[in-house]
Amino acid sequence: MNTDFLLIQKMHKGDENAFDIFVKKYYPQILTYCRIHSSDPSYAEDLTQETFVRFFENLKQYHHYGKAGNFLYVIAANLCHDFYRKKREIPLEELPKEQDIYENSLEEWLDIKRALSSLPKEIRVVAILYFIQEQKQKDIAHILGITLSLVKYRINRARKLLSAYFGKEEL
Repeated sequence: MNTDFLLIQKMHKGDENAFDIFVKKYYPQILTYCRIHSSDPSYAEDLTQETFVRFFENLKQYHHYGKAGNFLYVIAANLCHDFYRKKREIPLEELPKEQDIYENSLEEWLDIKRALSSLPKEIRVVAILYFIQEQKQKDIAHILGITLSLVKYRINRARKLLSAYFGKEEL
């Protein structure tokens, strides 16, 4: 049986320990996603916390159909989208302080950040979910509410654009 299903059942019954386990399970992934989108570490933490707040506020209406993590990504994506509407430019010099989650040197991280920033928004979101968050293509389609074929197209397009950006044949 799916552990998320069991956790959600316990959360429906008000089990505080289940809430803690759920947050500990998904918090690092959602925080990383929000950091990539906001470039402001403190705002990324706020976005992450807001993601969980909204998930728990709607827990009564939530019906578990698969991965709860995907639903968290949908919420986080919507919050990050709102962030983009408020702040059109992401300053490249504002980098996360905890470099250990990226396992790259500062210079490499700047290159990656610039390359991602050069992508069109709809392709950038898919590229982040696929290449950095290592989400499956079908999960990306579900998170973004688009078709699997469109996800595949955008991943292919991201590969070509990033290859051109880095001056390589193909990633």
